[in-house]
Amino acid sequence: MIAIWKYHKIPCLFFILSCIFYVSFAYNLERLDTTKLLWLYVALFVFAFQIIKTSGISFSNKLNTPFKLLIVFSVLSRLIFLFAIPNLSQDFYRFIWDGRMALEGFNPYLYTPHSFIENGTFPIHQAQELYDGMGSLSASHFTNYPPINQLCFTIAALFSGNSIIGSVIVMRLIIIAADIGVLYFGRKLLQRLKLPTGRIFWYLLNPFIIIELTGNLHFEGVMIFFLVWSLYLLHVGKWKWAAVILACSISVKLIPLMLLPLFFNWFTNNSLSDRKEKLNLFKLIIFYTIIGVITLLFFLPFFSIEFITNYSKTVGLWFGNFEFNASIYYLARAIGYAITGYNEIAIIGKILPLISVLIILGFTFFKRNNSLQKLITSMLLVFTCYLFLSTTVHPWYIATLVILSTFTDYKFPFIWSLVVVLSYLAYSNMANSENLWAIALEYSIVVSVFVWEVFIKKRPLAY
Repeated sequence: MIAIWKYHKIPCLFFILSCIFYVSFAYNLERLDTTKLLWLYVALFVFAFQIIKTSGISFSNKLNTPFKLLIVFSVLSRLIFLFAIPNLSQDFYRFIWDGRMALEGFNPYLYTPHSFIENGTFPIHQAQELYDGMGSLSASHFTNYPPINQLCFTIAALFSGNSIIGSVIVMRLIIIAADIGVLYFGRKLLQRLKLPTGRIFWYLLNPFIIIELTGNLHFEGVMIFFLVWSLYLLHVGKWKWAAVILACSISVKLIPLMLLPLFFNWFTNNSLSDRKEKLNLFKLIIFYTIIGVITLLFFLPFFSIEFITNYSKTVGLWFGNFEFNASIYYLARAIGYAITGYNEIAIIGKILPLISVLIILGFTFFKRNNSLQKLITSMLLVFTCYLFLSTTVHPWYIATLVILSTFTDYKFPFIWSLVVVLSYLAYSNMANSENLWAIALEYSIVVSVFVWEVFIKKRPLAY
């Protein structure tokens, strides 16, 4: 211990400061206190940057601080939140509701919490408390969380003893375990790509990742674990198992679905002979088939016509009804107001996804994703464009960009993970109305860095 302090005093000092600030963040912060939120968040980024800088974690190969010590920093930072109730998101109340419903034998996709409470029915323990905690928006809609996500909720209900804090602890341990899995497979993948293994700590030590995933209980971390594992398996040639694990990722969050077309060029390399190209096309079909079959098998226990109706309706709401922390959509909305005097989200919300589809198809057929690093780069840029075109961009959506950028030379997702905190200024008032100046500042910074890195600065992986 003395030797660690002697030779790694500076990163240890910044880690101790980080722990103090994480404790304050986890146990002594109200979402409405945006001034304190901003100060704590920015300070934690400063400390994390100093740990990264003094440890030699860069896009070079030198690592000054022992790898194991950085792992300890990463895990302890997360364990600080273990007994804290999430203070920036109320989604966890719905997670607990869904898990307890499944444990009681209800299909969580067929009922809204509101349908029970309005009739004075309490199907699970602490139903009223959970209903009040999740808010009217969540309570009035059917759940949209895929089956493996529901399994995590059910595990939490099984081992929590009808305790809300108990459920929080179990879910948090699942997310921490997923991050450890990201460390394991992410490091192995970086080694295979001949990239510095220290890059994985740009994800693991990032305060945004620690706060949004471990702190606020967002299961993007579990989805990311399966995604990184799948990419590793793909690189070592185990593409069938990669398909199975990718189906698991989709069954936590649906995000990887939009990335599936990008695998086309990975399997069908145009430089191959016709015979080999046909063989690889057959492999691609098998790859997609495995993903489709496994995903359907996960949904099978919940299947019914009513389930299909409810689930498709709920997913569709994200494109045609909800709006938060958007960029291009807000500009289009302002133009719509100027022309018609109305919020044209019903129209704009249908056009923007079509543009996203065209971008995905462009990257699928006109970019050579025939190496894993090129494939990951395309995933990063496609998902970035999707978020720029989305009507709703919750902060935790950025987590996928952060992990993908770890395997590329792009840094704009790390910048975004810092400035996305500006979106929380919406909670500085009881009406939860967004500060559009803050949103404009957020995207001005992010888009500027994005344009510089993608279109101006020359990159070794340019197509």
